[in-house]
Amino acid sequence: MDYLLFAVGLVLLVYSGKYLVQSGVSIARHFNIPTLIIGITIIAFGTSAPELIVSIKAALTGSPEIAFGNVIGSNISNIGLVLAVTALIIPIPVGKTSWRVDWPVMMLASVLLYVFTLNNVLGFWESFALFALLITYLLYSVKTSTPVVLDEKNKNNKPQYKLWLSFVIVIAASVGLAYGADLLVNSAVNIASKLGVSKRVISITIVAFGTSLPELTASIIAALKKQTDISIGNIIGSNIFNIMAVLGITGMIHPIEIDHIAFSFDIIWMMFVSVLLFLFIFPFKTVYLNRVEGILLFLSYLLYLAAVIGGYDFESLSNTFHFALPWQ
Repeated sequence: MDYLLFAVGLVLLVYSGKYLVQSGVSIARHFNIPTLIIGITIIAFGTSAPELIVSIKAALTGSPEIAFGNVIGSNISNIGLVLAVTALIIPIPVGKTSWRVDWPVMMLASVLLYVFTLNNVLGFWESFALFALLITYLLYSVKTSTPVVLDEKNKNNKPQYKLWLSFVIVIAASVGLAYGADLLVNSAVNIASKLGVSKRVISITIVAFGTSLPELTASIIAALKKQTDISIGNIIGSNIFNIMAVLGITGMIHPIEIDHIAFSFDIIWMMFVSVLLFLFIFPFKTVYLNRVEGILLFLSYLLYLAAVIGGYDFESLSNTFHFALPWQ
């Protein structure tokens, strides 16, 4: 029954997130809101809504490992799975903003998260700092955009739904997200208990993969249609939003207490795949993320899963290589 409830909760999250984005964009179109603002607010929130709702629910119900691991695992999945699989189907163009602005912000967020959790808790002020940085990043993105181009693009996009229907769908999708998160978290905790594995392992594998499904599905569909506007910036932006908004908001609502040593391996791997991505997208020769690079990213994801499922963590690896962590 727990597996069935997990699947139902996952489906609710995926479809609720999808319709939340569509209805939110439709409302924005009715009020002639520029395309970029829609992208970095409504769409960013919508695609990260499953992670946000799951993390808040997990933190409030005494499962902080799921709240934290969900975000870390999702960020690793976005790069090592979503971008990798998409690049295998079609080379992905890389814009200058992706490696000049977006990637440094994502890396800064990752490093800050590592530092903020050294004391085994992500408290209110650390979470507030992350969220404040997100607001700064969003304001910078809007300020450096080109209003004329945005307005021209906006005119070519009509609302998908009538205004009243858009609001109804937003409400229904929000309810679906809340109920889906409730099913997903409760069933994930039960499954972890029955299988004898930690909540950390469940959160950074199954839960994280589930909440990354909207990005994965959308990217694969776009790639199969050979749409050349698939953006690495969207995935990097999602990772930024996951750390600064999902953990930021969750931590301000309720402190997230985690075992830093247990999660060190996961955070460091998240930073590792981020650096690997930078080496691939920095314009040394090409301005595309090609298939070979996609294969390497996917292999890094498989290697990570093998390490997690095999029971490795940063502490055990440190013992293997005979070095001690500085805070031990």
